[in-house]
Amino acid sequence: MVLSGWNFIFNAEVSPLRHITDVSLRHYVLQALGFMWAAASSVALGRYTLGFASIIGHTVLIGAAAITVATYTTATLKPDFFKSNSGRRRDGEHE
Repeated sequence: MVLSGWNFIFNAEVSPLRHITDVSLRHYVLQALGFMWAAASSVALGRYTLGFASIIGHTVLIGAAAITVATYTTATLKPDFFKSNSGRRRDGEHE
């Protein structure tokens, strides 16, 4: 179960991000999700000892989960969505 979960998230051939054809863009999206989860986990774990702040920590974790699901769903259904703001012109050069 742990291995299948790991592969679903980090294996480019299994993850829903596989639908993003540009490998560098796929890496960027996975890296952005990783930073988001690192921040969400540190906020949540640092706040569990404080009563009301625990609610904020849980909200951050739930928000991170929702963003991850939305990103994976978009990558599966509309992989071209991630191409629109890549910062490059159509000929491949930076603007």
